Amino acid sequence: MRGWLSIAVVGIFFGCAVQAAQVGLIKIDGAIGPATAGYIARALDTAAAQNDECLIIQLDTPGGLLQSTKEIVEKIYSAKVPTVVYVSPPGGVAGSAGVFITLSADVAAMAPNTTIGAAHPVEMGVGGSGGSAESTNDIMRQKMENYASSFIETIADKRKRNVEWAKSAVVESKATTAEKALKLKVIDLIAADVPDLLRQLNGRAVDGKILKTAGARVVEIPMSPGEKFFQLFWQPEVMMLLMLAAIYGIIAEISHPGAIFPGVAGALALILMLYMSATLPMSAAGVALILLALALFIIDVYAPTHGVLTGGGILAFFLGVLMLFNHAPDGYHLPMSWIVSGTLVTAAFFVLFVSKGIRAQFWPKRSGVEMMLGQTVHAMSRIDSHGGRVFIEGENWHAVSDRPIEAGQPVEVAAIHGLTLTVKPKQIRNYGPTIN
Repeated sequence: MRGWLSIAVVGIFFGCAVQAAQVGLIKIDGAIGPATAGYIARALDTAAAQNDECLIIQLDTPGGLLQSTKEIVEKIYSAKVPTVVYVSPPGGVAGSAGVFITLSADVAAMAPNTTIGAAHPVEMGVGGSGGSAESTNDIMRQKMENYASSFIETIADKRKRNVEWAKSAVVESKATTAEKALKLKVIDLIAADVPDLLRQLNGRAVDGKILKTAGARVVEIPMSPGEKFFQLFWQPEVMMLLMLAAIYGIIAEISHPGAIFPGVAGALALILMLYMSATLPMSAAGVALILLALALFIIDVYAPTHGVLTGGGILAFFLGVLMLFNHAPDGYHLPMSWIVSGTLVTAAFFVLFVSKGIRAQFWPKRSGVEMMLGQTVHAMSRIDSHGGRVFIEGENWHAVSDRPIEAGQPVEVAAIHGLTLTVKPKQIRNYGPTIN
């Protein structure tokens, strides 16, 4: 009896130990940015706190910011849990920044029919023209290429992967499939799905730790609401919306003074856009074209150009938005649908809203006592320097005149002093009888 009890206790203990095997999983789908770096850092800490066998980073990215990539690589290096970067699903890609992240993992894996490569750095500075600017850009481009090349070389060397191919991915923008990457020793294995990946990871030694992943429970570590917000926030589409909100709000406040809300909203949008531009700079030429478009829109309100300047403004705005993020890395370019839609909405905003608001400020007043100036009415009683009465705008008014005016005669309102109207006789031209 005691023997059976011992066997049962051992069996229960062994079963608990098997069930306790757990693997963390996060999914990165999209451009690499500050929010991605924060998410991966938190997930690595969470996986270590949960005593997970490893953390699988399922990756599908066209690229991203070099600074965020550097932060992710450093965090993977210092992680207290083995890291596995798995390029998936089939058809997915580890491009640009994704190459650095994949090569930095303890285990690099890919799904069939996926791609890795093309890690050449994209210039993030502002555009320019002329010999001096072109020379400066060439120097900066060379510096970035040298830095990225040496960075990926150290990563590949640390993880004992193909250093020459890693350098060619940066310098020559080389890319390859999962099958070729395995032959070139760029990655460690190819797995059809996550269960297949766990089977192949089982028994693999990582920094002296033997992974026990066969049959392990996979626990996904989701993004927090804040991370989801900032992942969405750090997008070129959001920057464009902020730019449009800043333009619409500030211009609406100028064309309709006293509205307050549009001006406040526009100012906040402008501050947020400037904050984001520190990480995702915009092309100076694109910004200049957008400002030129705004100037043309406003000038056309005053100049009798019959819409010529507005047409030029629409074209300048379209080209400006098209160039706005042309220096950004892969994954941070505006879709053409956004560019066209933004141009059409902005053109309609200025043509239908702003122009009417600005013109309205120069129209003669159509309400209040000022509108009575110049009107012709008939005297209700005799009017002289001592006073009299006229009926205007549905009210009886006290009126005075330097020349006596008899009741019933037409008078013209010449001035308004408080509640007293100064009037003068109105001469009615008589052209005599007409002959039909």
